[in-house]
Amino acid sequence: MELNDLQKRALEVREKYIQLQTEQYGKPWNVAEIAQGLTVDIGELTELIMAKNKMRKYKGTDLDADLAHEISDVLWNIFVLADKLNINLETEFMKTMDQLDNKFANNTI
Repeated sequence: MELNDLQKRALEVREKYIQLQTEQYGKPWNVAEIAQGLTVDIGELTELIMAKNKMRKYKGTDLDADLAHEISDVLWNIFVLADKLNINLETEFMKTMDQLDNKFANNTI
């Protein structure tokens, strides 16, 4: 599956959330609220990573499945934010990786 396919799927699910949020709150989340949701998901992911490293108690039943779920939630938020902000993730990701590679090649990292 290509990156664009993943983003398309993320946006299909986002449409369902737009409907739900409109019903519940009278409007869908804006970019700032989506970013806040991302922050919550990153916090949950961090707690699970700490549990995986035995630095926090885990109350669930399948830590690896919960980790995979939270990483996917984070990625979903990234896809949605990129769309809202008109960022071409494929292009910008490759550009950023090239910049990082250049830093390593030039020993400037």
